[in-house]
Amino acid sequence: MADTVPASTISSDAAHRVIAAAEAKATEIGVPMCIAVCDTGGNLKAFSRMDGAALLSTQVAQDKAYTAVGFGMPTGDWHDFISGDAPLAAGAPTGIKRLIIFGGGYPLKVDGAVVGAIGVSGGHYTQDQEVAQAGLAVLGVPGAV
Repeated sequence: MADTVPASTISSDAAHRVIAAAEAKATEIGVPMCIAVCDTGGNLKAFSRMDGAALLSTQVAQDKAYTAVGFGMPTGDWHDFISGDAPLAAGAPTGIKRLIIFGGGYPLKVDGAVVGAIGVSGGHYTQDQEVAQAGLAVLGVPGAV
């Protein structure tokens, strides 16, 4: 048995392309956003705080990306995942550091493998999702607009 395994992660070039596409969408809808892309370890790979984006959105965007890569699922799926389970609903948001349970964070996948994540914050979570999905589209992620 091998002591190591190869792991794919998003390249710097791809992370910057994701950011650029998300910024273009945010500009189109007229909402300045913070956009974070992290690698498979949850480490920040690329980041943009657009002019006029809320200061607190800086950390929220990073935490959305961290949540999405850490669990391999969109942050917007968390509400439904925990809403019918009282102990999980009470414990997860306060017990799991950096967990975000509303939309705007998505795993980034290439050939079905998670290679990182995007997190977007600055508008209503539905706007954050729209901007994040524009970033996903650059990598051809299924379900992206």
